[in-house]
Amino acid sequence: MLQIEDTERVRVLTLDRPAALNAFNEALYDATTVALRAAAADHAVAVVVITGAGRAFSAGTDLLEMAARGTDPSFVAGQYGFAGMIDTLLDFSKPLILAVNGIGIGIGATILGLADLVFMSSTAKLKCPFTDLAVAPEAASSYTFPLLLGRQNATWALLSSEWLGAHECQEMGLVWKVCEPDDLLATTMRHATHLAKKPISSLVESKAAMNAPYRAEIDAARRRENAAFQKLMAGPANKEALTAFAEKRAPDFTNLPPGW
Repeated sequence: MLQIEDTERVRVLTLDRPAALNAFNEALYDATTVALRAAAADHAVAVVVITGAGRAFSAGTDLLEMAARGTDPSFVAGQYGFAGMIDTLLDFSKPLILAVNGIGIGIGATILGLADLVFMSSTAKLKCPFTDLAVAPEAASSYTFPLLLGRQNATWALLSSEWLGAHECQEMGLVWKVCEPDDLLATTMRHATHLAKKPISSLVESKAAMNAPYRAEIDAARRRENAAFQKLMAGPANKEALTAFAEKRAPDFTNLPPGW
C-alpha cells in the first residue's frame, strides 16, 4: 500500500495501490499520515519525496469508499483519514517534494499546492473533478491554486473538471520541472539529495519562514471548503455523481431540484 525507502537522507514514499490507480482509501490516508509523521521526527531524514507506483500518481479519494461513507451505517473511518493527512502535510516541517509520475485526480492534484517542489512526467496529467462530483475544492486548493496559478488559471483548474497536461501545469506555475518519464525519479532525487546535504535545522527554519505568512489564510480556506463539502455532500447532485460513477456512466445533472 505504501513503500518506504531511504537514500542519502531522503525518504521516498511510494503510493502503492496500482490496481486502484493509487486512490486514497482510509488505510492509505492513515499509512501516509503515519509515514510523514515518522519522517518529520526522524533526525536521519532531511527531505521527503512522494511518488506513485505504476501508471498513476494518485486517482484521489477512493470514490467507492466515499459512496459507502454516505450510505453504509457500518462504515468505519480511519484513524486520521483525509483531514488528518492534510493536517500533517501542512505541519510537515521538512522539504516535501512530489514526483508526479502519472495521472493525478482530486487530492492527487490538489496536493501539489501543499508541496515545496513538484516534478512531473511529461506524459502525466491532472484533474480537479470537483464540479463533476458536485462537491467543492479541497486541501486549501481554493487558496493555494489562485496563489500559485493566478485567479483565472485556478478558476479553470478547479471549476472545469478538465485534464491539465504537464507543460500546461508548468506554465501555470503548479509544477517546477517537467521531465521525460524515464528521467522523472532520477531528476527528482538529484534535487532532493542536493537539499538533503544541507543542515536540517536550516531547511526547517527556512521553510517555516516562507510558509508562515500563508498559514492563517490556508486554515481559513480549509474551513470554508469543509463547510461547502458538508453542504454539498449527499445532496442531489453529489448522489447522482456517485451513482453515475458506480454505474460507469456520465452523470446527468439536468433534472436536479432548482438550485442544484
